[in-house]
Amino acid sequence: MPPGPPPPAGSGGPRLAPAGEAQASRVQPGHRADEDHSVTAPEETAELPGRTLIEQGAPVAGSMSRAAATVVFEPSAAAVQISASFAASLRTVATEAAALPVPREQVRAGAALAFAVEYAATQHRSGRPARSDGWFRARPGSRPPADDVAEAVVAAARRSTDERRVRHLGYLLAEVCCSPDLDAGLAGRALRLAEGLSWRQLALLAGAGRRERVPLPMAPLPDQPGPWSEWSAREDVADLQRADLLDPPLAAVRPGATLPRLRAADLRLTRRGVLLHRLLALDLLHEDAVAEALAALGLPRS
Repeated sequence: MPPGPPPPAGSGGPRLAPAGEAQASRVQPGHRADEDHSVTAPEETAELPGRTLIEQGAPVAGSMSRAAATVVFEPSAAAVQISASFAASLRTVATEAAALPVPREQVRAGAALAFAVEYAATQHRSGRPARSDGWFRARPGSRPPADDVAEAVVAAARRSTDERRVRHLGYLLAEVCCSPDLDAGLAGRALRLAEGLSWRQLALLAGAGRRERVPLPMAPLPDQPGPWSEWSAREDVADLQRADLLDPPLAAVRPGATLPRLRAADLRLTRRGVLLHRLLALDLLHEDAVAEALAALGLPRS
């Protein structure tokens, strides 16, 4: 059976096979852990609002949205598996988000959860388990940290009118859920940083993150860009430097001083940039998006 349609332009990454296609390429059925079990009978899950929400993410996440909904709401019928604890958290947030009044926000919310399932299924299959440090347990007087972060990710996805960003917001949710070195506060900080960045800025961070494998251009960035589009791209770089996401930091200009011109090859991730690059899984961002961001600066891709 042929694989499903290619991922949306601008980003790469692992794919889920559509529901029922257990032999589809790249993602194969895994062995279910003892904790993995069907939530309820298939006929009872078909019309659940949370399941419908994830399926409605198809305009952004593609045909794998239906398979992702099956993984969450009917795991015994799914071709791939994720942690039962993570699935339970996703069921909670999907059911709550199903009441959103704006249809396109429902699409983005469902897509973010579908992308979270896609990433988590790949991690599960590669032997990287969900965290077992209490992340999915309710705290005294409060719900589990996993539910707090899931709600925050869904809210960020709803607001993301540039829908290319939604994929990586979903990846953030799944990455945090298998990273015991991260707490909810740090995840929230990273999410707030991510919300303030444009798609082009995410592509620039992705380019800096893979600079050892694919070098950035040696040509200097324009100091006085001509077209407005080029000026805007140069400001994107400066804003990343101001946000302490890219080094070198912006240099103070003193009267009469001559500063060396900044080259794209000089750009590298700061500690904050490394965190954001990891949580958003920017290593999976498609190379075409990086080339497009560099072209906006008037630079070729090396």
